[in-house]
Amino acid sequence: MKKKDLDHFREILRKKREDITKNMEYLRSVVLDQNSQEASGDHSAYSFHMADQGTDAMEREKAFLFASRDEKYLKQIEAAYERIDNGTFGVCRVCGNDIGFERLEAVPTTTICYECKANNKG
Repeated sequence: MKKKDLDHFREILRKKREDITKNMEYLRSVVLDQNSQEASGDHSAYSFHMADQGTDAMEREKAFLFASRDEKYLKQIEAAYERIDNGTFGVCRVCGNDIGFERLEAVPTTTICYECKANNKG
């Protein structure tokens, strides 16, 4: 792959990493805010109602799941950077052919070409 193309994908990955990092910081702040409100008793007048406690627990769990998903995606982004550095970015790990430019733009962390993905080979 040409240096210009690799630079293009580095920039896409940089933007995605920045977005994910911001999102993870937001999710951490939400969880920490909920925990501090519970510790200080600074909830609504109905904070001891079971339904409210269940809602709060569900919101915390949802934030943890989103953060976990973002962390996995961040690892995929870092792996894509490694592939750029070692010269394997854009090469299908199944068939060894080049991954299409359009597919890489849509999913820059992919390691499988469209044909292999469509045929469930990866």
